[in-house]
Amino acid sequence: MNYCIAIDGPAGAGKSTIAKLVAKKLEFIYVDTGAMYRAMGLFFFENNLDSEKQEDVVKACENADITIEYKNGEQLVILNGENVNGKIRTEEASKMASKVAKVKEVRVKLVELQRKLASVENVIMDGRDVGTQILPNANLKLYLTASSKERAKRRWKENIAKGIECDLDTIEADIIARDEQDMNREISPLCQAEDAILLDSSTMTIDQVVDAIIELYNTHK
Repeated sequence: MNYCIAIDGPAGAGKSTIAKLVAKKLEFIYVDTGAMYRAMGLFFFENNLDSEKQEDVVKACENADITIEYKNGEQLVILNGENVNGKIRTEEASKMASKVAKVKEVRVKLVELQRKLASVENVIMDGRDVGTQILPNANLKLYLTASSKERAKRRWKENIAKGIECDLDTIEADIIARDEQDMNREISPLCQAEDAILLDSSTMTIDQVVDAIIELYNTHK
């Protein structure tokens, strides 16, 4: 029987970092939803499709099959049977991914593909609406958060490490604005599922959060 873990939470909570580490320890597939949108963007780009034309959207939703596999510890994004890892990080695929992510039919199609993957594999998936919309029947649901100040500090440290000059208060203001936007958007707003376990990582290290999730998995399996 396959097992699904859903992690939701606001921007900057460390969801992807944590999910990847947990997936590695549990030998689950980390469902990189962003990479799946990039693969769909690549399909649009390679087939000269326009995300604003209904007939092109229908064509893409009918003909693009996207899934994720792991081989030798490496994530492979598969588009219609082809490993497209080397193609989805291009500027063209990125730009198109942003456009197609706004199309309702594309989101519906990708949710269908994500559910299909979760029905046959042990998966861990993170996002804004995984536990509420994508995997409402997930075995373990978590809402990972941290204070806006702590999330801003983490983002500030990342930027400083990359040599990017930035202001902590400005970053925190941006994070608060992003939270507001995510919680009030029309399609799939960010919210904690009723049966999700709240995990506040404000005073926890990455390793402590990973250990806490694995402990919850062991008690819920």
